[in-house]
Parts: sequence; structure tokens; C-alpha cells
Amino acid sequence: MNDIIELVTIVCMIVITISISLLLYRVVKGPTNPDRAVALDAIGINLMGMAGLVAIMLVTTRLNDVILLIGILLFIGTIALAKYLERGVIIDRDDD
Repeated sequence: MNDIIELVTIVCMIVITISISLLLYRVVKGPTNPDRAVALDAIGINLMGMAGLVAIMLVTTRLNDVILLIGILLFIGTIALAKYLERGVIIDRDDD
């Protein structure tokens, strides 16, 4: 049973690696800025999946905090990027 789990995790890591490389192409070559933002979000989700697969391979639960941290940082980055794309600035300042 351990051999099957190891084989499946390796195959999943290869697929996620291919996905990340294609998403990097979309980040660099994306036709619009929102396309680039979506590709960055998808890369972050793939990184969370990769960390989960590494946790399965190492048979540990210590990487759960890393996965949560990636998710939190991804959320904050997405909000900041969306605000920048909408308004042109991230932090609004009053010039009173």
C-alpha cells in the first residue's frame, strides 16, 4: 500500500510541476493584468497542493501550518492586487 501512495504522490507532483510551469508562462505572457493575477493565484494554490503532497510523503503534520500560511498570504496578496488593478493604488491617502 505504501508503494501505491508513493507512486501517486510522485505522479501528482509531476502534474503540479507542469501546471506551475504553464502558469508561469501565463504570468509572463498574459494578455491582460487580470489574467496574470488569476495565474498568480493558481500558482499559489498549486504550491499549497505541493506542500500537502510533501507532507504526505514525509508522513508529518508539521507542514499544515505552512499550507495555512501560504493560503493567508495568497488571500492578502489577491486583495491587494485586485485593489491595485481597480483603483491604481493600494493604500488610499487623504491629502487634506
